Amino acid sequence: MNLKTFVLIALMAVISPLSFSQEGLPIYSDYLTDNYYLIHPSMAGVANCGKLRLTARQQWFGQDDAPNLQTLSAHSRLGDGPSGLGAIVYNDKNGFHSQVGAYLTYAHHIMFSRNTIDLSMLSFGLSAGFIQYKLDETSFLSEGFDPIIAGIEQSATNFNIDFGFSYHFIDFYAHATVKNILNNEGINFNEQGLSFDNLRTYLVSSGYVFKKINSEYAWEPSIMFMYRDATKESSIDINFKGYKEMDFGTLWAGLSYRRSFDGAEFLDGTGVSTQKLQYFTPFVGVNYKNFVFAYTYSYQANSVVFDNGGFHQITFGLNFNCRREKYDCECPSVN
Repeated sequence: MNLKTFVLIALMAVISPLSFSQEGLPIYSDYLTDNYYLIHPSMAGVANCGKLRLTARQQWFGQDDAPNLQTLSAHSRLGDGPSGLGAIVYNDKNGFHSQVGAYLTYAHHIMFSRNTIDLSMLSFGLSAGFIQYKLDETSFLSEGFDPIIAGIEQSATNFNIDFGFSYHFIDFYAHATVKNILNNEGINFNEQGLSFDNLRTYLVSSGYVFKKINSEYAWEPSIMFMYRDATKESSIDINFKGYKEMDFGTLWAGLSYRRSFDGAEFLDGTGVSTQKLQYFTPFVGVNYKNFVFAYTYSYQANSVVFDNGGFHQITFGLNFNCRREKYDCECPSVN
């Protein structure tokens, strides 16, 4: 392995302790652009419309082999019944690692309210899918033989499942999901270069939508907590989102702050320093009739970074098979 490759891998371990390519679908802030189904299977078919979403994310423009991600998701209620179906396909590339995956989801929604005016709904969702991991080692042997490097493109295909639930009560919501429940043998590596087969990630999120009577504005604070079982890492997202009703639909924008509770140590020339991953993510979007467009920008606020440029993401969406809004609540993810 040449010096340039080694330095790149070491620096990635310092600045991105929470960003593992080999984890299944990466967890960024794209769920805030009307796309909670990407991280919570219980959201499949929860809304009065079916939802089709296409996202593209690019990090570190101008850098070779920079991380990039594309996702395509669709989900809808099955008629007027309590069941919903969904599907996700994605392609993720991060340096020498890459993965493609596909999930199918079944969700069941249980109404506790006596009518559809006051929303009180508990939802369960189960996703099952296949993920193909690849590790390209073909350029690792430029400096000669290394017994731990095969010098080929390794690949492995794994099956895994996600399970979660959601609860909506008028203007309040809460979600909890366990991703990658099954242990998988594959080409997964942590920052010390050791393989592990436990990819379980626990996600808990909650929020509330505030709106005054007859106001055209609504405000939605929310949080998400994430914990990775194998590496014992955790982080929190603190989010704030605002909506403005328009004649053609809705304008919305917000800001997300992600903070890691775990630090990465590095040599700064005078000793050993520690930094904790921090992201600021502003986003803006518009619902125009049945179409959705959003732009997301993430900035890493740390002293040691790979590149000063931000991470860009765009989202295109289509709402289909829409029924009337039947709940008397400020619940944009449902109504």
